[in-house]
Amino acid sequence: MDTFLNSLGIEYFDWNLVLKPIIYIILGFFGYKLLSGGLRLFLRLSPDKVGEANYQRLQTINTLGSNILKYVISLIVILVILAVYGVDVSSIFAGLGIATAILGLALQDFAKDIIAGLSILSENQFQVGDLIEVGDFRGRVIFLGLKTTKIRNYRGKIKIIANRNLSTVVNYSQDNTLAQVDVEVAYKHNSKDVERALEAVKQKLDGTIEDAKDEIKVLGIIGMTENGVKWRIQCRCAPYKHFKMQRMLRRTILDEFASRKIEIPFNQVTIHKASD
Repeated sequence: MDTFLNSLGIEYFDWNLVLKPIIYIILGFFGYKLLSGGLRLFLRLSPDKVGEANYQRLQTINTLGSNILKYVISLIVILVILAVYGVDVSSIFAGLGIATAILGLALQDFAKDIIAGLSILSENQFQVGDLIEVGDFRGRVIFLGLKTTKIRNYRGKIKIIANRNLSTVVNYSQDNTLAQVDVEVAYKHNSKDVERALEAVKQKLDGTIEDAKDEIKVLGIIGMTENGVKWRIQCRCAPYKHFKMQRMLRRTILDEFASRKIEIPFNQVTIHKASD
């Protein structure tokens, strides 16, 4: 090998400069796989044991922890490789303060994203699996990283948002929601008959809906319009199950009103035909 290198005009070649960086990269790769796998194994608990909310929180911690491991191990591998090539790594640490200040100015947005990501996790603003609304986009959190958050809506569209831009977030998964239905009834109907019909709806549905967290409440008359009297019925249910429950309430109300011949007013248009 030395004869071959001499023929190429290379008197000496240190294979350590090639082999050691490759070995360190491989070790870093397997080290990351091992540590991230251990983290996943440590946090691999079923929702039945820790509860759905805590389970989602553990999943979020796993995602962020894997990202932090990736960045830390990558930095260590780079510093070790630089040391192999004779770079004084200690001087790098000595100048780290200056470098941090320079990078802080150059990478302000990146730093803001990381700080915001850590703040989201520590304050439990939302977790992977939560249903949130950012601006006019609503969907479930499928990824929460140090820099970005990914949200997927019911149509499958995925929105990627920088963490620093998540200043105002509506979380539908942290507390029970309220299913509320308002229905108008024609003035000609007796209020007691309407109230009996809504109470019949309550009796039919109470205890039959697994997502309900309380009994259905008939609040009564909440207003009067030019077309009729407006009534309200509501029930507290599991997070983000109010749309489903509102559909059930409307369907049962319509069926009950139809059986009792209670009319819901609607606008009518009178058309006059011009005479010849």
